[in-house]
Amino acid sequence: MDVVRRNTDYAARLMVYLAKHYGNGPISTREAAAEEDVPYQLACKLMQKLNRANLVESCMGPRGGFTLAREPSKINLLEVVKAIQGPISINRCVLSKYSCSQWRTCPVRSKLADLQKSMDKSLAAITFDQLLRGSQKNNVRNTKRRKQ
Repeated sequence: MDVVRRNTDYAARLMVYLAKHYGNGPISTREAAAEEDVPYQLACKLMQKLNRANLVESCMGPRGGFTLAREPSKINLLEVVKAIQGPISINRCVLSKYSCSQWRTCPVRSKLADLQKSMDKSLAAITFDQLLRGSQKNNVRNTKRRKQ
């Protein structure tokens, strides 16, 4: 089972594309979907979820589209994960102590809770300006390979 689902990956790629164009006005969903190889209808649904989570803002009109709601450095990957698929959970006992009668004494739960905190902290530390910089480095590497 995937921890980060395919739709969340698509949404993160759309967000990276918006980050790339941050400050240059709205980007159409069609453009972002085509550039990031995301099915258009799915991209529309994902952008609406991101909008409801206040991660993007919609702009109406003939030159409308979406922009990031905040600077790329102020939006993290955990926010996108939660907006698209809800919280990631290592095990249901980590999210709710009431899911198991042994939650107080279970040695497995305490270790899983530590792992959960670590994963959430790691995802929250990844901002879209960092992802954008990584994306640009990969593009440079791919361009160099093609020329050889």
